[in-house]
Amino acid sequence: MWENLEVKLTKAGQDQLKEKPAQDDLGFGIHFTDHMFLMKWDKQNGWHDAEICPYHDFQVNPAAMVFHYGQAIFEGMKAYKGDDGQIFLFRPRDNFERMNSSALRMCMPRLPIDKVLKSLRALIYLDRAWVPAGGGATLYIRPTMIATEPTLGVKASSLYTFYIIMCPVGAYYPEGFNPTKIYITDKYVRAVEGGVGNVKTAGNYAASLLASQEAKQAGYTQVLWLDACEHRYIEEVGTSNIFFRIHDQVITPPLHGSILGGITRDSVIKLLQGWGVSVEERRISIDEVVAASQDGSLREAFGTGTAAVISPVGELFYKEQEYIINKGETGELAHRLFEELQGIQYGKKEDPFKWTVRVG
Repeated sequence: MWENLEVKLTKAGQDQLKEKPAQDDLGFGIHFTDHMFLMKWDKQNGWHDAEICPYHDFQVNPAAMVFHYGQAIFEGMKAYKGDDGQIFLFRPRDNFERMNSSALRMCMPRLPIDKVLKSLRALIYLDRAWVPAGGGATLYIRPTMIATEPTLGVKASSLYTFYIIMCPVGAYYPEGFNPTKIYITDKYVRAVEGGVGNVKTAGNYAASLLASQEAKQAGYTQVLWLDACEHRYIEEVGTSNIFFRIHDQVITPPLHGSILGGITRDSVIKLLQGWGVSVEERRISIDEVVAASQDGSLREAFGTGTAAVISPVGELFYKEQEYIINKGETGELAHRLFEELQGIQYGKKEDPFKWTVRVG
């Protein structure tokens, strides 16, 4: 049905245009652009009523199934402004393909990727004045799908709304590209194999809030999760995948059903392999990481994700013990990866993988 999907355009009037925030006061997820993309789905019509329209609130019935049974998925991606003013997206098709995988797991309709990607590019071009320039600032993009059928009863919804909103953002972590402090919990779990840990669904993030709150109260930036069965094997950080450099080998947990397959994670693996760095995707226990920290073979650790890109880890806290990594400083491999990815994303470096997409 979506082959004939038409997208309506309604531009915001002068009285609807918002004041743009100062470049040095962007925050993260606070200020939203003038326009959004919106479309709906039902069994009879498939995807329909697609439009780029002024950013606005929309009405949702109190009985909408998203509120009661958690059918909500989303993605996160960014638009980057190069030195010449050109705007780039980074692997957007991979994000929408991952969203379709999430949709299948959550019994939701798949997106027409070509149509949505074309609409996203048009949306960004329309709001191009909102894309910040320089200093690592970007335009963050949040595609979201929610179940809107107003019915109480546990089943898959028959009505859905998909929308894309965008916001200019600065650094995700207050530390910027300085090493973060990570709290390792063996009290709570985020996901289990066979569940929805490999899906970007809202409930996963709700499950992480209490542990994250306790970590921040203790002075730590994020939580590193262990497996749900043995509370022993490392899974991922709340907002990113995790990598450890032990001796000259880089190790990251495998994608076995409870870990989100990060787009940045995959990009990092491909870059490292291209540089001749040994990368192993395997189970790694917290005991192995602690032992490597104690004998000095743990050279560095870093997280990877769309929001923070590369997030070096300077300290781990586990069972009331602090483990300092690389003297609390950014490792040379994390720094090289950050520079390489940012260079590709902003159109400053060669893109041998053809990851970037020009907006217009």
